[in-house]
Amino acid sequence: MEKIDKIVKILKDAKQPQSDFVKLMDSFDDPFIVLIACILSLRTNDRTTYPATLRMLELGKTPNDFAKCDLAKLTKAIYPVGFYANKAKQIIELSQKLVEDYNSKVPDEIEELVKFNGVGRKTANLVLSEGFHIPAICVDVHVHRIFNRLGYVKTKNPEETEFALREKLPQKYWIDINSLLVTHGQNVCKPINPKCDVCPINEHCSKVGVKNTRQASNK
Repeated sequence: MEKIDKIVKILKDAKQPQSDFVKLMDSFDDPFIVLIACILSLRTNDRTTYPATLRMLELGKTPNDFAKCDLAKLTKAIYPVGFYANKAKQIIELSQKLVEDYNSKVPDEIEELVKFNGVGRKTANLVLSEGFHIPAICVDVHVHRIFNRLGYVKTKNPEETEFALREKLPQKYWIDINSLLVTHGQNVCKPINPKCDVCPINEHCSKVGVKNTRQASNK
């Protein structure tokens, strides 16, 4: 069995606790909801994004709902996510564009998705993988950090990591890899002082760039 096969199997079997927001995203089966929830999550921690997403979805669930949504009401609902005022405006404008130019349907191609204001490759890939169940690699800071620590890739930023993984990572793992590594990054493979002593994939990790680790009991 290849190294990456072992790593993915171990992480799946470990069943580390997921944040409420990761579980919520995994439960969505609608590309539009995945899209607007992902917009809320940008540069905001999961603890803040989760309740904000639930409040937002009380206002609507379709492009038509948010195209007509009151800006002040949406802004209040998603506060205090990062850049909440800009994100509220972005969601409304994006919804209006979907209604007017896309017959209220979220496109299923990265090239079309990134045409929307504020939608980058990370968000576009998540919409494809979570919303459409199309193989796509969503690379956030956790995925970028962990794959580089493992020594699986050697890249400078998430976009480079995405394209490197497209060449190397078996496609059967593309959809699941984001939630799997986000959960591992939140619980064990922290940005600073990762908990290598309790890491289930410790023996498979090259620990590239890791200088200090910490005990699992330390916060």
